[in-house]
Amino acid sequence: MFRRALLLASLFLFAGSGLAQDLSNIQIHGFVTQGVLFSSNNNLFTMPTSNGSARWTDAALSLSDSISDKLHVGVQLHVYQLGELGGPNLEIDWATGDYRLSDRAGFVAGKVKTVYGLFNDSQDVDAVHPWVLLPESFYPVDNKTFNLAHYGADFYGSMSLGKHWGAISYRAYGGYKPLDLYGGYAKELAPDVGSSFTTGGSNLIGGDVRWRTPLKGLLIGMSALDTGLDGTAPTGSFHIPYFTQPDEYAEFERGKFMLAGEYKRTSAAFDLHLNNVDPLPPPFGPVIPLNVPSTFDERAWYAMASYRLTEKLQAGAYYSHDKNYGAGVSPTLPSNYSNDSVISGRYDFNSYFYAKLEGHFIRGTALNYYPDTNLGGEKTATSLLAAKIGFAF
Repeated sequence: MFRRALLLASLFLFAGSGLAQDLSNIQIHGFVTQGVLFSSNNNLFTMPTSNGSARWTDAALSLSDSISDKLHVGVQLHVYQLGELGGPNLEIDWATGDYRLSDRAGFVAGKVKTVYGLFNDSQDVDAVHPWVLLPESFYPVDNKTFNLAHYGADFYGSMSLGKHWGAISYRAYGGYKPLDLYGGYAKELAPDVGSSFTTGGSNLIGGDVRWRTPLKGLLIGMSALDTGLDGTAPTGSFHIPYFTQPDEYAEFERGKFMLAGEYKRTSAAFDLHLNNVDPLPPPFGPVIPLNVPSTFDERAWYAMASYRLTEKLQAGAYYSHDKNYGAGVSPTLPSNYSNDSVISGRYDFNSYFYAKLEGHFIRGTALNYYPDTNLGGEKTATSLLAAKIGFAF
């Protein structure tokens, strides 16, 4: 997989160099990353990480062009392998046409990155973050493809509030988000319906407002997303009705120092619909639907900080907390919470190559684990060592 990704990125790079000679306005960027995970107990992300696994490769190429001063177009192609997730499938991460009338009003349409929280729309650009893994309770790496973008349109803009009040930016969007049939949600839900999903996705509407305060470096914002999820398989279906997911966040950056945090609450019901056949399959016998309703009330937050020690070396840490308070659920059971204490370091060899090393101390089993790679059961506590090297241009 790594060789295929590296070859793909190299071909794109050489092809892009040729294009740039004739079409000087086209901007070409891309990256290739290779990760290694080693855990003390449970296996994570469908990989045998308790024995160490390097089956984590990402590669992407983006092209963008300014058609005019107001109109910009772009596309990003992506291929990834994360344990059993992903594969050789070449995907379109995003593909947009962006028309900006003024600072206060612009429109973008196509497959648009979903602006939600601090990092959702930048989680596909590994080079801009010091972390190997962003907080899983907000930005699960095994569902990055599903969460990153939606098919639809956005309205956005910004305005100054005056010298003493800073500036505000805003965005509203709506569209459809297809389920990544090779991603984490599809794999997690497949055992519930007895087979792999054939279709899935959700409509969504949402928005984001962020205030750049008069205090230099301080950003405060809020996102809200109203969505659901539907999936179909030959043996049944899965349905989460529409629910609203608010997210409040803040970030402070000054010089070499960064401090950030988020809080969100996800409260919804879902319904598993299985087609149980009794006693003979159609058309010989009746299909008896089996409906299994349930609820969840997830509350999550994290706090993180990083500091650039030297021009090339950056260190950081964060704590992420996730707990389920759904009806009939005990939030004290390990299966209903996940706490992750993280220390991280990043070294930039030059403008193109970098390496990251990260230690995780995870308590609880609500996130990251898949039953078919933890057949002996899940342990309450797991330590994880995560490393990654990357090339970005």
